Amino acid sequence: MKRMTRIDLDPLKTSSYDYDLPKRLIATYPISPASNAKLLVYNRTTKEIIHTTFNNLLDYIPSNVNIFFNDTKVIKARIFGKKDTGGKVELLFNKPYLDDTFMVYIRGKVHIGPELYFDNNLKAEVIKLYDDGMRVVKFIKDDKQLNFLELVELLNNIGHIPLPHYLEREDEKSDDINYQTLFAKNYGAVAAPTASLHFTPELLKELKEKFNTYYLTLHVGAGTFKPVECEDILSHPMHSEYYDIPENSKDILDDEENILAVGTTVTRTIEYYNDTKKSSGEANLFLNPTNKPKKVKYLLTNFHLPKSTLIMLVASFIGLEETLRVYEEAIKDNYKFFSYGDGMLIV
Repeated sequence: MKRMTRIDLDPLKTSSYDYDLPKRLIATYPISPASNAKLLVYNRTTKEIIHTTFNNLLDYIPSNVNIFFNDTKVIKARIFGKKDTGGKVELLFNKPYLDDTFMVYIRGKVHIGPELYFDNNLKAEVIKLYDDGMRVVKFIKDDKQLNFLELVELLNNIGHIPLPHYLEREDEKSDDINYQTLFAKNYGAVAAPTASLHFTPELLKELKEKFNTYYLTLHVGAGTFKPVECEDILSHPMHSEYYDIPENSKDILDDEENILAVGTTVTRTIEYYNDTKKSSGEANLFLNPTNKPKKVKYLLTNFHLPKSTLIMLVASFIGLEETLRVYEEAIKDNYKFFSYGDGMLIV
């Protein structure tokens, strides 16, 4: 595994968050049952690493913890169609705007004006282009401009689950279930909050019997997979994602300190709320070793891409050196990485 010397490591440099991952350790399908996935438990006080499985998760969660989940629901956000010239086009929904226009990514060259054609008489008109590859479109069916809920209904009929690129395969029918959490409720995400994919109905029931559990919503956008391309991590333009925290969850966050976040999305939402006191809006918080969590005490998460904002978030909890040591240990022990992979609990 690629390891830098202590002198070389700099938490402000993107290259410090790089590591070599054998391709065989990228999980392309989930383990079944999901709770059989490996779980690495890291103790911040002792720096001890314990290897177990998600079946034993409850044995390692500290007592009197308030546990928060993200109840966002993944849309079948990837659709294929044709340009008015007859050429093929692929469109990935990202998020809605308030005026019933939508941020999307479109593979291939497109221009403002001409319509794109999809199944079920769905059309998209490009109305704005941005240099970063983002496009703004409006969707039309039977001469009517669609709102978000109308669009979601159509996408769920004609679209595909937008699996992350590193899976290197097309979505299958099983992904409709496997790439969705048990408690997915509010449509809006193009990626699953993957730390929650390890819960079976039995494990979730046991957890709820033992701990207080709460929900919030953060609609995971395509920006979550955007690599950090600048060497100075603080120069990275952090993406923003819509979030909403219901009243009962907000009350707990205002009063309680013993918080376990299930996933990086939950962590960023809670910390953004802690900083701003806004219970809904667009969160663009970048957690890293120079901007550490103040509210979330414990974290359950997966293993993340090299040089990503997500591995930097892990380092905001345990530091860069310990993050690299934990990842090295996971690779040595043949943990599976990324969305359908194994996980870690930081206590």
